[in-house]
Amino acid sequence: MDIILLERVGGLGQIGDVVTVKDGYARNFLLPQKKALRANAANKQVFDANRENLEAENAEKRTEAEKHGEKVAGTEIVLLRAASNAGQLYGSVNVRDVAAGLVEKGHEIDKKQVIMGAPIKTIGMFDVTVRLHPEVEVIVKANVARSDDEAELQSQGIDVIAQMNEDELAADAQAGFQHELDPDRELGDLPPAEDDEASEDAAPEGEAAEGEETSEG
Repeated sequence: MDIILLERVGGLGQIGDVVTVKDGYARNFLLPQKKALRANAANKQVFDANRENLEAENAEKRTEAEKHGEKVAGTEIVLLRAASNAGQLYGSVNVRDVAAGLVEKGHEIDKKQVIMGAPIKTIGMFDVTVRLHPEVEVIVKANVARSDDEAELQSQGIDVIAQMNEDELAADAQAGFQHELDPDRELGDLPPAEDDEASEDAAPEGEAAEGEETSEG
């Protein structure tokens, strides 16, 4: 379907551009959202007659969005969620959650303005795009954590999952090297087990006993 854009649409064009899109995209999104008109003779005349007003209205909305964006940009929202020891969420964080977090911070944001490629499924710090206007986008921070303390660490730039992995490896390393190695041992020899050490200590006593019986005889 050929349409006339009434505002800038990413990947399509600017105000007044005539472009071809799939019928479903036009009928289900662009036309109902008043982002475009069908490109027929009557609508072209209507657009041409109102183009100046449309461009002025768009410029005003863009300016308002830019001012709003200065307040929203960089906002950090903390979203506490249950997660496994590996940091995997028991669920996910979606556009509705991010929008609600921004509203709690005092920003008028609708979930339709939040752009996420996919829901967040692990703890961590994430950049999320908020589109305030077709020509104005800002980035906010989603701090997904299991507790306020964990969120504070992540806010300071600490990778909580990486830190946990390092601590676990350090603990395993400490537990796995408690035996002191004999400096005179051959390469490849393992430290003797406690049972082996006990049997070796008992052997000389048996040999001495046999020697005593021999001398008596």
